[in-house]
Amino acid sequence: MVATTPFFKAAQIVNCLSWRVWGYYTSVFYSYFASLGLSITLEDVTNLGRIDMTLHFNQQVYIFEFKVIEIAPEGYTLQQIKDKGYADKYKNKGEPIYLIGVEFSKAQRNVLAFEVERLV
Repeated sequence: MVATTPFFKAAQIVNCLSWRVWGYYTSVFYSYFASLGLSITLEDVTNLGRIDMTLHFNQQVYIFEFKVIEIAPEGYTLQQIKDKGYADKYKNKGEPIYLIGVEFSKAQRNVLAFEVERLV
């Protein structure tokens, strides 16, 4: 399980502070959901990019995008999910889809913004 967490993938790509912060918090989310035995897809590939994490639970789809920011919430994490059409690949399932954008502060070492939107 540990080798599949985004933290280790990110560490293999580049060893910089932003990637370590992103990897740490992403691995916390992943570990929590994995410990519950939920169906998780990391780096879920679409034609326009990669979804950081997709969670399938109780006939619902949760699409997560994680960003590391400097000081103040920027609010573009949820917008990226929409702009890149990450939910499109799941719309034909007829299940509720939740878009979740999480912004982490590199300076404050904490979650600064957590936005959720439900698609009908």
